[in-house]
Amino acid sequence: MKNTVLSKLRNLDAYPKVNEDFFTRSLSGGIITLVSSLAILLLVFSEFRLYLHTVTETKLLVDTSRGETFRINFDITFPAIPCSILSVDAMDISGEQHLDIKHDIIKKRINTNGDVIESKPDGIGAPKIEKPLQRHGGRLEQNETYCGSCFGAEQSDDDCCNSCEEVRDAYRRKGWAMTNADLIDQCKREGFFERIKEQEGEGCNVHGSLEVNRVAGNFHFAPGKTFHQSNIFFDDLMSVHKDSYNISHRINRLAFGEYFPGVVNPLDGGHWTHETSNGMYQYFIKVVPTIYTDIRGRTVKSNQYSVTEHFKDLEYISPNSQPGVFFYYDFSPIKDPIRVQKLIHLNGD
Repeated sequence: MKNTVLSKLRNLDAYPKVNEDFFTRSLSGGIITLVSSLAILLLVFSEFRLYLHTVTETKLLVDTSRGETFRINFDITFPAIPCSILSVDAMDISGEQHLDIKHDIIKKRINTNGDVIESKPDGIGAPKIEKPLQRHGGRLEQNETYCGSCFGAEQSDDDCCNSCEEVRDAYRRKGWAMTNADLIDQCKREGFFERIKEQEGEGCNVHGSLEVNRVAGNFHFAPGKTFHQSNIFFDDLMSVHKDSYNISHRINRLAFGEYFPGVVNPLDGGHWTHETSNGMYQYFIKVVPTIYTDIRGRTVKSNQYSVTEHFKDLEYISPNSQPGVFFYYDFSPIKDPIRVQKLIHLNGD
């Protein structure tokens, strides 16, 4: 019974075996077997590699987005401008201005070798140390009812300037420079000008981010606080410190938006050196909105940019204008969607 069942199973064999006595092995057959085996392995490996390989697809579309904001991330080193006088300002064509920005910005004092200087109590770049009466607008020696003079820059009779910063802000709103610095009691009490003199010869590394409107505008790094007069920007300390600045700088990083794989920021790692004279270094930037989608479908809204550069020597053109490093940006009407996809060959697609 058992042999009958096994016999029937053998009859179902679709691949009957040939007796070894009828085989003839040849050299050509061995070569063909070897070559075909290698070809099969190569094709399998190649298809598997292509299956895992990704390609980046880009195309240009009209950008119709409006009314958004975007973030500018920067890390810039000024070897010859101290942190005590370096300010960051931003403005755009809608009229919005942000002067002497401090939020989300960190300044580090550096020496001539580029090393970070050890923080000192009450120094620029060091943690703020509370002192008696300093919490209330910097009143170091006055009582709680003290109302400091704004030295003619008051907007109303009730205005008080209880710190050097408040006097500087009042002057800036009036469009005045601090030509009478020695007469400002608040600045003398706080040792403001002593700190400026103490940091002469130092440099400053400033890094952080700016949240700005998604319209054309500019941001700049300049000595002193900016004020506007007769359609020209000046710095409020121009009569206090030296007449000329070395605006040499190194851009460690400048990005318009979030990082995404493959992005190239053309200004990263660039540096510019100018040893003499006042000047205005200008970067004209064209920002291209970019939407990056990775292989898993995750999306990053960011930007790419191109740039041209220009130096303006203020000594011969406009000696009273504000020196500094200016970044003027505008948006391209075209956006660039970038999508990462797989190459699929195994199924014939």
